[in-house]
Amino acid sequence: MPLVKAKIRAGHSPDPDDAFMFYALSHRKIDTGGITFAHVIEDIERLNARAFRSELEVTALSAFTFFQVADKYALMPCGASIGRNYGPILIAKDSVYPKELEGKKIAVPGLHTTAYLVLRLFLGNFREVVVPFDRIMEAVAKKEADAGLLIHEGQLTYGQAGFKKVADLGEWFYERTKLPLPLGVDAIRKNLGRDVMRKVTKILRMSVEYALKHRLEALEYAMKFGRGMEPSAADEFVGMYVNEDTVRMGKKAKDGLRILQEAAKKNGLLKDSKKIEFVEM
Repeated sequence: MPLVKAKIRAGHSPDPDDAFMFYALSHRKIDTGGITFAHVIEDIERLNARAFRSELEVTALSAFTFFQVADKYALMPCGASIGRNYGPILIAKDSVYPKELEGKKIAVPGLHTTAYLVLRLFLGNFREVVVPFDRIMEAVAKKEADAGLLIHEGQLTYGQAGFKKVADLGEWFYERTKLPLPLGVDAIRKNLGRDVMRKVTKILRMSVEYALKHRLEALEYAMKFGRGMEPSAADEFVGMYVNEDTVRMGKKAKDGLRILQEAAKKNGLLKDSKKIEFVEM
């Protein structure tokens, strides 16, 4: 690969899985050649908003948002958070059937998140209440919403907090498609040019591989973003979303992405289906 120099702002969320995969990059554990990185750490819905404005050269973003900005960004075939028969959790204070929530208020972590898209496919008729992802259980407990849609570590901790699972949307997606559910992806701006796109993607893959090979030190760093999670829970959560699927997005994950895009378009949740372009490695 030719020598390529560039300054890259890389956006990712303040969560254990993102922190884990970006650990080597943020701590200069790998050789980045002529590429320098500045890390932008923000909530995923803020990163989604920045992606609509094409602000960052590299960014983590929701798959739902990526569908809408695929003309400006190419998908990096690494760094994705993919649910294999698991995903965002719909919870309530008491046990209810999904149909009982039709027309009710549901707290969601953002209107551009993949979790929101899949909930619309799953339930259809409900009134969304947009709440920061780390306040969703609180919103349900305070009866600001009848149910809540959990992403990040809330998928593991809701039971301890006294909530009941209504549905696992990743499980529902798998039952319907027999495919994994791509939730978050990493993308790079196309106007950087092919050489920079390829080199930056290679560096990100190296960062993920380093973290998986040096799990304990990367996990120790990731725990700082766990919002009080026990080490065992943080390890489990990272294992769910940083694995071989994160190193290399395979055919089934790509098929899941395509099926999700088609379903969004068919159900009127996407205006058009922009062509998904992957960075060639």
